[in-house]
Amino acid sequence: MQNTAEYSCAFCGEFNTTFIDISAGLTQSYVEDCQVCCRPNQLYITIDEATLEIAIAADYVE
Repeated sequence: MQNTAEYSCAFCGEFNTTFIDISAGLTQSYVEDCQVCCRPNQLYITIDEATLEIAIAADYVE
């Protein structure tokens, strides 16, 4: 099952839409490039088991 969610780029602050594969687990972490500035963001995803609400935090990749 896939859903989309938005995150704010850790570098330029622009919002990006990303696909979240809920079947991959309730906590996920991976790197995705910003669609605007092309810099890599470390994404930390948590999914609420009851509501399937997605929360994303983006951080710098060093």
